[in-house]
Amino acid sequence: MSDWIGHECGIAAVRLLKPLSFYVEKYGTPMYAVNKLSVLMEKQHNRGQDGAGAAAIKLDMPPGEPYIFRTRSAEKNPIMQVRNRMMKAFADAHEKNPEKYKDPDWVKQNVLFAGELLLGHLRYGTHGASGESFCHPFLRQNNWMTRNLVLAGNFNLTNNDELFDMLVELGQHPRNKADTVMVLEKVGHFLDEANDFLFRKYRKEGLTRAAITQRIIKDLDIYRVLKKATRAFDGGYVMAGMIGHGDLFVLRDPGGIRPAFYYQDDEIVVVASERPQIQTALNVPIGAVHEVKPGHALLVKRSGEVLHELVNEPVTPTHCSFERIYFSRGTDKDIYQERKDLGRSLVRPVLDAIDYDLENTVFSYIPNTAETAFFGLVEGVKDMVGERMKYHLLQEKNLTAARIDELLAFQPRVEKIMTKDAKLRTFITADSDREDLVSQVYDTTYGVIKRTDTLVVLDDSIVRGTTLRTSILRILDRLNMKKIVIVSSAPQIRYPDCYGIDMSKMKDFIAFEAAVTLIRESGREQLLQEIYEACLADEKKSRAEAQNQVVRLFEPFTAKQVSDKIAKLLTPAGMKAEVQIIYQGIGGLRKACPNHTGDWYFTGNYPTPGGHRVANRSFINFMEKSDARAY
Repeated sequence: MSDWIGHECGIAAVRLLKPLSFYVEKYGTPMYAVNKLSVLMEKQHNRGQDGAGAAAIKLDMPPGEPYIFRTRSAEKNPIMQVRNRMMKAFADAHEKNPEKYKDPDWVKQNVLFAGELLLGHLRYGTHGASGESFCHPFLRQNNWMTRNLVLAGNFNLTNNDELFDMLVELGQHPRNKADTVMVLEKVGHFLDEANDFLFRKYRKEGLTRAAITQRIIKDLDIYRVLKKATRAFDGGYVMAGMIGHGDLFVLRDPGGIRPAFYYQDDEIVVVASERPQIQTALNVPIGAVHEVKPGHALLVKRSGEVLHELVNEPVTPTHCSFERIYFSRGTDKDIYQERKDLGRSLVRPVLDAIDYDLENTVFSYIPNTAETAFFGLVEGVKDMVGERMKYHLLQEKNLTAARIDELLAFQPRVEKIMTKDAKLRTFITADSDREDLVSQVYDTTYGVIKRTDTLVVLDDSIVRGTTLRTSILRILDRLNMKKIVIVSSAPQIRYPDCYGIDMSKMKDFIAFEAAVTLIRESGREQLLQEIYEACLADEKKSRAEAQNQVVRLFEPFTAKQVSDKIAKLLTPAGMKAEVQIIYQGIGGLRKACPNHTGDWYFTGNYPTPGGHRVANRSFINFMEKSDARAY
């Protein structure tokens, strides 16, 4: 993705099902759980580079001894910082007491993070806030083990204001309106309520306070807590939590917008945001890794019992398609094939754009994340070449050996035209400085393009088009080709996301800019005012009645008209080469990713009412020239 956008966060959790002594004896180290968590986090580094954190809980610690530990970092290489801090606790213990290091009882008593439950998180901030205090996991602490809550997640909620008001009605005084605080306090409130109910119940039965604690540990209904806490949530989420006494839960939203996977055997339960990372960390086959079902929670009880039960009634599945196009690592078996299929579906429009002149066309891609889709595109083009070869072999008469060699030798021209220097970073606040640096971040390959050539460049998505407009197209134009065709393996991004991706300002999207430009050029500017008034009217309705009014913006135009206008808007002044932009079609997306139908940023079909409300608010902000976020 040549345009940078905020990513999805990632989670990782480990629950040891046997005593620490088992892992010391079998694997030769008391760091088995920490090692597995570290691998899961590192293998998901694509999901968060703004910060990271990890927490651990030790079971059966005596009163007075610490049993919950946490470390977080927002420094450079935060995953490494968190991993090193956890490992340092073990290294220091080994250095000071090498003779006791293999004694699991001593390690558990004396080494931080030597616990049976571990929860890790990788953060990409979507609200601009940064720093260690914004990193998960978050703690809600209490002297009662069963009231302690450690929480981390991959989520965005669209109705924070409503949730805030609910907490105030409950008598709380939340410190801010961040969705993380809303989730922590919502779950915490009903966790407290469940504790109070059980305490009163067993107190009436005459149990001692110590005995009551043990009964609460056994009978605490986490599913009921989660059901009460999340019934008003509007958004996409995977929430992972640990209760102080030893319960672990992972809850997924009813539409399955955000991903979550798990593996279990008789030794361990592991949870992560992506499937291949679990395969790598545990060395298990793909069939052994399962998806947490939408609306369900995976629960590992203090006793070690593993449950997977319904919390919120599932709705029509709307798994995020951007996970398949870009966010998730392409090492997943299904995602790899889906990305190739996305590229293959673009063969026909690309060949039309180059007038089937393969001899004078060079194929390439930017950036590296587009490589897999590029393989699919090139394979599709090669198939077309094969068909053409077959035709000539069957139709031409008196074929000579030289002619056959000529036919067999022809292949599409595939080159690495542009590379990015990873050592140079472009996160500079001043746009003019950033644009100057971007021109040096990208290097081009000279000497492979002719003046008569068309260059086809595949990108996995074009969101704002800023980097194309200010840098990449200018750089490519130095190669003096006839035409540049920029191909996006994702459809036009027309609407804001509010379920995890940092795409909340509609005015920033090049497709939105193109549609507004077309409306104004065609003398239909009144339509903008009509949509604005409809959006304002929609805000006065209940959230359940919300409808996306902004879809009317694109109705007068075909996708090709919008793409052609995007090409004109992104073409820098003085550009010598002709520029054409081709986007993936919605049909191609759905064919390539049939099980991930969450495409609201392309179609405006939001899976929750809050999404419609966010789209309308984003348009209102555009009309009112406000730079505020839409949620």
